[in-house]
Amino acid sequence: MGATSLTGSGQAPLALNSLDVNNISSLIPAVVHLASPTSGDINITSLLYNYSLPPGWEVRHSNSKNLPYYFNPSTKESRWEPPGDTDTEKLKIYMAQHHSGPADRYTLGGAGSGSVEGKIRASHLLIKHRGSRRPSSWRESEITRSKEEALEILRGHEERIRAGETTLGDIAMSESDCSSARKKGDLGFFGRGEMQAEFEEAAFALKPGQVSGIVETASGVHLIERVQ
Repeated sequence: MGATSLTGSGQAPLALNSLDVNNISSLIPAVVHLASPTSGDINITSLLYNYSLPPGWEVRHSNSKNLPYYFNPSTKESRWEPPGDTDTEKLKIYMAQHHSGPADRYTLGGAGSGSVEGKIRASHLLIKHRGSRRPSSWRESEITRSKEEALEILRGHEERIRAGETTLGDIAMSESDCSSARKKGDLGFFGRGEMQAEFEEAAFALKPGQVSGIVETASGVHLIERVQ
């Protein structure tokens, strides 16, 4: 393989074929694994470099959940939400470009494109607050707003949607605290027992094309649109 160079701020180019690939993550703030590496073996062609995370942290992809997660090889810590001191603005851009996981962690189902018997397909707009079970998201590493503030924000979005000024999907892309934002809030197909009870009840009560009122769950407050 021909030498490929990496440059960092104020650093000389580094030839990848002259490096010990097992130590690459110590040379840069974050290494993004687009394919699951085998033990000690990293495919150089599948790495992208992301400077939005604190030193030592990586973005990896869970094949079982089809979702990105955050991992620190030194401490062996893994988490679904960004670590503290994350540059959330850079992370928003990076995740939107390179990851397409179907949902926030409260959903166990995967996205799909065709009809699935016994399941429905829905999109949602999630606003978290400090009382949410995980008060952080791809938008903010620490969410401090109150539940009342989250409700006020969501009511504003709801008014615009019902007035026909915009769509739930368009707002979700930039304002939803769920990782499904990059897919316009699309959660894919899911069946009974795969969502939180309040979310499931509201979603299954909708007809295709309908948007729910505000739904409260442990994750935050939602608007739900049934797609199929």
